[in-house]
Parts: sequence; structure tokens; C-alpha cells
Amino acid sequence: MNKVWDNYSNCTVFLIFQSLLDTTCRMVEPIFDYQFRLILIGDSTVGKSSLLKFFTDGKFAELSDPTVGVDFFARLMEMKDGTQIKLQLWDTAGQERFRSITKSYYRNSVGVLLVYDITNYASFEHIPLWMMEAQRHIEPHRPVFALVGCKLDLVNAGGRREVTTEEAQLFANQNGLHFVETSARNGVNVEEAFRMVTQEVYTRIRSGEYKVEDGWDGIKTGFARPSSLDFNLVMAEPEKSSCC
Repeated sequence: MNKVWDNYSNCTVFLIFQSLLDTTCRMVEPIFDYQFRLILIGDSTVGKSSLLKFFTDGKFAELSDPTVGVDFFARLMEMKDGTQIKLQLWDTAGQERFRSITKSYYRNSVGVLLVYDITNYASFEHIPLWMMEAQRHIEPHRPVFALVGCKLDLVNAGGRREVTTEEAQLFANQNGLHFVETSARNGVNVEEAFRMVTQEVYTRIRSGEYKVEDGWDGIKTGFARPSSLDFNLVMAEPEKSSCC
């Protein structure tokens, strides 16, 4: 009787252990393949925070206080081949008094969004200065740059445009930048602004130009985590092919 009971007990313990093991294996899934750190820079009040708010939450912030120092956001984005990218997004203050704080975040960035207000020409004039500052602090790495015009909705509503699309496109072409005009109020091209930078970084990884390096957080490899944990990341929709 005892022998039968012992066999039964051992069998039960084994089945319980196997069940727990199977459950654990199902729970541990890769949340992302790579992590990219992107930084948004530009004059104060050009729309950096609103751009990030819509990209991460799908909402427009009617009232937004100026960023003090640096704010942090995160979101997942899927590439065409199914690769999952976690984006670390750093929103920097545009005021001069915070410049020493934000400079320390440049070095560990692999992508830079140069943001200006299309209804404020001075913010566009300052873009070359922002770009040079980023290049100086991110060296020796060569980051992916995108020129991003904000507040397109104001122009569509009859507001005065001070920076023409042609002038901005010319500057982007001359400096090898991606370019897009956006509206954080209605979401026009917000996804595209971040996707084109992310895709370019991923392309450079695949070509061997970019590599994961110790001591540099611009690009990091992913990890596995229990699916029960909530990292509050927003999943982006995969980019749809235009091919028929």
C-alpha cells in the first residue's frame, strides 16, 4: 500500500512540476529584440512634448507645462520583418538654463528628432545650432537625424505659416536628414516621424554599421520577462506594405 501511495505521490509531484515548468516557459516571452534611445531637441514651446504625448498615448495635451530638464517616455514599435523595437524617448527642455542638464543625455542617443514650429521661423533658424550641438556630444557615433515640423493644424486652420515645406525640405536634403511635417493635435504624420528614424537605425544595424557596445545605451539588445509584468508600453501597429 505504501509503495503504491509513494508511486502515486511521486507521479503527482512530477505532474505538478511539469505543469509549473510549462507555465513558466509560456510566461517568459521576449518583449523586444532591440532598444533604441531617441532624443527630441529644439526650442521651447515648439511642440516636442505634445508630439511625444500623442505618439505614446494617442492623445493631444491641450495644456502642457514646459519641460523641466528631461522627461522620459517608452513605446514598442514593430518592423516589417516582425522585429520588436523598444523606443526610449527623451524629451528635453529647450530653455538655455537647462542646456547643461540635457547635454548629458545626448551621448547615449542613436536617433535625434530636430523639432521646430512651422509658424515660428526663429525656431527653424535655430535648428542648425541644435544639430551641431547633438553631433558634438554624440560623437564618435553617427546618429540618425530627422527634421520634424510641428503645428501643421494651425496652418490648416488658417494660421500663418512662416516656414515653407520647400525650405525645410531643402535644408533636410542638404544635410542628409529625414523630413516630415506633423500635427500632434490630430495625429498627422506623428507615427511617421518616429518610424522613419527607427527604421533607419534598424537598417544600419542589419548592415553592420551599428553594433551593440558596452558603455553605450544608444542601442541595446532585448531581454525576456514574465508576461504577467506590465511595463506600460504601447504597441505600435506594423507598417503596412503599399504593394498589391
